[in-house]
Amino acid sequence: MPEPVRVLLTGRHGQLGRALTASVPAGIDLIATGRGELDLADAAACRAAVQQHRPDWVLNAGAYTAVDRAESEPELAEAVNAGAPGAFADALADSGGRLLQVSTDFVFDGEQGRPYRPEQPVQPLGVYGATKAEGERRAEAALPPERLCLLRTSWVYGPVGANFCLTMLRLHRAKAAAGDPLGVVADQVGCPTSTAGLAAASWQAIGRGVAGRHHWSDSGAASWYDFAVAIGALAAQRGLIETPARVRPITTADYPTPARRPAYSLLDCTTTRRALDLEGQHWQAALAEVLAQLPLPQA
Repeated sequence: MPEPVRVLLTGRHGQLGRALTASVPAGIDLIATGRGELDLADAAACRAAVQQHRPDWVLNAGAYTAVDRAESEPELAEAVNAGAPGAFADALADSGGRLLQVSTDFVFDGEQGRPYRPEQPVQPLGVYGATKAEGERRAEAALPPERLCLLRTSWVYGPVGANFCLTMLRLHRAKAAAGDPLGVVADQVGCPTSTAGLAAASWQAIGRGVAGRHHWSDSGAASWYDFAVAIGALAAQRGLIETPARVRPITTADYPTPARRPAYSLLDCTTTRRALDLEGQHWQAALAEVLAQLPLPQA
């Protein structure tokens, strides 16, 4: 029998980390770490973890993802999002292992109005995107191309954690009960991506030894408004809420935030789907599957 592939996973308690640990393929020897076992803000600890465990892969699913708070905590965001992947890559360069670095559509500025290809230059708008782009740069500088897989994704959500889908469910209940509309931004376009689909793509990338820059999201396109409307409608069908709130489209200018966000961040996943031999599920079908995992309210 072939030797198991040893994978050091970060972010085990996050929404993606939980999807990854729930779907570990056969033949994987998983070392799953959370903040309690490995502080991603500590570069020396990241190097030491590689030296201790000698993984075949580091799957870096942990990140500083508080987009708005990053504007006031740039040093911490940089330590986690840039320092950790750089430290992992440095250590893996010596040990012979590989790195799968999960990244984001926020490395792009959203100005071009068509899906971004993996090879296009990055132009982040805020601290979060800039630190994730710097993490990519450091990893690419330290590792040979055949030992690094950069996997950018977008609008990640799942049945656990803090995410747009679960927030909208709560707001649909509250706003509908109060008879108030729910205002949601309609002039930012991307694609929601379920943690289950992203986890499957990540494991497939490791299983196939995929290298290079790649994009993965579910298929289709949506605004945050579209996503919120679909969450309400499908949640009502599922019985998670009695009735959805009326969703009112608003503009980015109507809802100012500390961090600027790309207005259009669709990712072109064509080459990645071919490399992984995986088709992307439409985001509405993936949303229905996520909502089906949530417990129904008690009578």
